Amino acid sequence: MPQTVITLSTHGQGLYEFTGQAADFVRAAASAGSGAGEGLLTVFVRHTSCSLLIQENADPDVKTDLNAFFRRLVPPSSDPSMRWIVHTAEGPDDMPAHIKAALTQVSIGIPVMAGRLALGTWQGIYLFEHRDRPHRRQIILHLSA
Repeated sequence: MPQTVITLSTHGQGLYEFTGQAADFVRAAASAGSGAGEGLLTVFVRHTSCSLLIQENADPDVKTDLNAFFRRLVPPSSDPSMRWIVHTAEGPDDMPAHIKAALTQVSIGIPVMAGRLALGTWQGIYLFEHRDRPHRRQIILHLSA
């Protein structure tokens, strides 16, 4: 069962698409004769302050609105409404990032059909960065046939 680790560099909160890298991995595994023409791609992020999403990749306003929604839903711990936050050692975006990750997901499964990701026409795979400063995020791709 093929697997790989990809690294994404982020530059603050937002959605970072990596659909192409995942599709390339699946295509290479399928063409290498691994029997991965039909199966399941598991995508897992190895961090607690970011998450994964499958979301529309056609209109950039979707990313803008999702970012705005999550910033309003879970503001920084410096916001007066978040005075109850205890974990602030790594800055005002730290605990809110953990909360956002808990509300979303760190692992997703995507069917593979005929050697291709079975995503919908407008769907893309995103790392959802919840921290303000830049990070290097590791994502594991594992293909089960």
